[in-house]
Amino acid sequence: MDVSETIRLKRAIRRFTIIPLLNDDVLKIIGAGRRAQSSKNSQPWNFIAITDGAILAALSECGVYASHLAGAALGIVIVHSDPGEKFQLMFDIGQSAAYMQLAAWELGIGSCIASIYEQEKARQILGVPVEMYLYIAISFGYPQDPELLVRRPQKGGRRPLEEIIHWNKW
Repeated sequence: MDVSETIRLKRAIRRFTIIPLLNDDVLKIIGAGRRAQSSKNSQPWNFIAITDGAILAALSECGVYASHLAGAALGIVIVHSDPGEKFQLMFDIGQSAAYMQLAAWELGIGSCIASIYEQEKARQILGVPVEMYLYIAISFGYPQDPELLVRRPQKGGRRPLEEIIHWNKW
């Protein structure tokens, strides 16, 4: 699958099979996140790769819409130091998350991003030092419905390009 096709077909997957991911695939996913661009090449991320179901279940309770983490074969939490310029940092973290999700999709692995709202609870579950932050977790796994990997949904989807593009001026 080429990059354009991967982007066109990519969608959030929240329900996974119980099949574990291959270690090589996990390393490819994390490697893609590591290679993401970042402001001034700061590479502000560290990753916690979680395969323990009990930890994933506990982490799923740290965000309002994070329940999909409980059924994932893999969860990746992006950890970073002092947020400083928060917009810039969150953009960089988002780049890393997107790269990992696209790499996973190319491997036939679905994913969904989750916001971690209960920082202290998540910090305790994962043993993250107090000077570090974690706002983003991503669930990964093989979709319960493998057809989702090769077709776009009939409803929803994306707004037409003509509706969102403005040339030279608004």
